[in-house]
Amino acid sequence: MIRGENVSRALAILKFTDKRAADPIEKTLRSAIANATYLAEQQNIAVDPDDLWVKTCFVDMGPTKNRRRMRPAPQGRAYREQRHYCHITIHVTSEDKPKTEKELKAEAAKARAADRPKKVKAPAKKAAAPKAEKKAKAEKVEGIETPTEAVAQDTAEIADAKNVETQTTAVLNETQPADEAQQAINEDVEKQ
Repeated sequence: MIRGENVSRALAILKFTDKRAADPIEKTLRSAIANATYLAEQQNIAVDPDDLWVKTCFVDMGPTKNRRRMRPAPQGRAYREQRHYCHITIHVTSEDKPKTEKELKAEAAKARAADRPKKVKAPAKKAAAPKAEKKAKAEKVEGIETPTEAVAQDTAEIADAKNVETQTTAVLNETQPADEAQQAINEDVEKQ
């Protein structure tokens, strides 16, 4: 639960974990933090305990040390049980965390997106569009076109592609009475 976590977050996790092993692991983690700061002071290195993170954390089998118990078995017999102590190992460090696979993939995708030139989709052209292009090419002087010609050509291509007429104020006002009539109908339905 605490591998790869910041030590303050790891302590919070252990404090609110409802497991019997959380308490001794929390003590071991506090000891590891104290050991790391002590060693840093001995080597004249400034280490902030908040910058530490849990690099490795595991529990393995320790010695029995006379922890032999008897366990009841069938037909009045007893089985001998050796209860083991355990070793808790926690390694904290202030080195930079290695990046996860998700972070590496995200960085690679950003790098690819930055390297890739942006492509602009050209709108679908109709039969009239090639004629407009021929006229524009004839008007160009050695491949240089003026900004107004480029804007006019782009707007013409977009209008041809969408096949939409430009709406004037008169066209917009024509639909206004119909909208008011529909609104009156909706109000009547709500009253019912």
